[in-house]
Amino acid sequence: MEKTWRWFGKNDTISLSDLKQIGVEGIVTALHHIPNGEIWTVDEILNLKSYIEDAGLRWSVVESLPVSEAIKYGGAEREQLIENYKVSLANLGKCGVNTVCYNFMPVIDWIRTDLNRKQENGTYSLYFSQVRFAYFDLCILKRGNAEIGYSQEIIRQVHELDKVISRQEKEDLIDSIIVKTQGFVNGNISEGEQDPVAVFNRLLSNYKDIDKQQLRENLKYFLERVIPTAEEFGVNLCVHPDDPPFAVLGLPRIVTGEEDIDCLLKMVDNPHNGLTFCAGSLSAGIHNDVPALARKFASRTHFVHLRSTDILPNGDFVEASHLGGRANLLEVIRIFKSYPRLPMRVDHGPLMLTDVDKKYNPGYSFLGRMKALAEVSGMMAVIRAEK
Repeated sequence: MEKTWRWFGKNDTISLSDLKQIGVEGIVTALHHIPNGEIWTVDEILNLKSYIEDAGLRWSVVESLPVSEAIKYGGAEREQLIENYKVSLANLGKCGVNTVCYNFMPVIDWIRTDLNRKQENGTYSLYFSQVRFAYFDLCILKRGNAEIGYSQEIIRQVHELDKVISRQEKEDLIDSIIVKTQGFVNGNISEGEQDPVAVFNRLLSNYKDIDKQQLRENLKYFLERVIPTAEEFGVNLCVHPDDPPFAVLGLPRIVTGEEDIDCLLKMVDNPHNGLTFCAGSLSAGIHNDVPALARKFASRTHFVHLRSTDILPNGDFVEASHLGGRANLLEVIRIFKSYPRLPMRVDHGPLMLTDVDKKYNPGYSFLGRMKALAEVSGMMAVIRAEK
């Protein structure tokens, strides 16, 4: 497998020379300065590609070429946005950038209620609390009929939390769930937004009549139009699983496990319609056997995210060590070893040591990911030595 690293462009405080020194071979990045839905030109692509290659690395994966919300919910702008997407795909293929990761999650990308949960060893990790997320939904968003999505026990705990939660904790939930992660991931919300809750509720309203089947139909509509372009220009599209892999905020989720993945790969049965195998996202669903999924979908996997989670007895989940957790990364790597030059990247490393004082994007620390890369490299070495 090719060791890659998510890098946020020329303004990233982590330099390409830093990455070269720690054994990174390929870069996972995007044209983050171009607004969602606009065309990625050949000039813009080649400018960044040359910059990466001058550092002795290669642009291995685009993560991501965002799918605009109007494509997902089927808005009036859908046709033009799809045409723009096709042009960007063609331009990437012409420039020799041939793997494109994307997601089809409505409104919200990966979700955590705490971006800096202190662990027993003193490091900090991403954490998802069922009760705090339900509190955000019921008491901050105040989404209509939200109660039907939660058990009576969760609702009881939300009422208890409401008696003691501080204003700062409420603001931290808004910052963690809406602003800090969504701002740099998909650009729907910006850091300077004065009323992120109102903006978020407006985005949610676009999906009030969209159920799981309709979202699947919208994904099929998108893929039927873009996969021929991807095939013509030698680009592999690979969808990222939903994170977490279960329904949230009344939104449909259509990439949560085996049935969903099987459905989306068959709806346009073309090798250029593939999967980003995110072991961490999938491991956060108690219904998922991660190595079994890797084994089943390896031939349609174009990109791998290596990380792991632990699901706690109360249903919360937390990022685990790359050597532990539910994902069983040793076995996942063993399964993918037969696919040469398959790009993988470590993901969501802990915040540790001098990383704590730096303003990295959540989940994208330097030392924490370097530790993870060392752990994964060790597992790869063990597997290579096996008879």
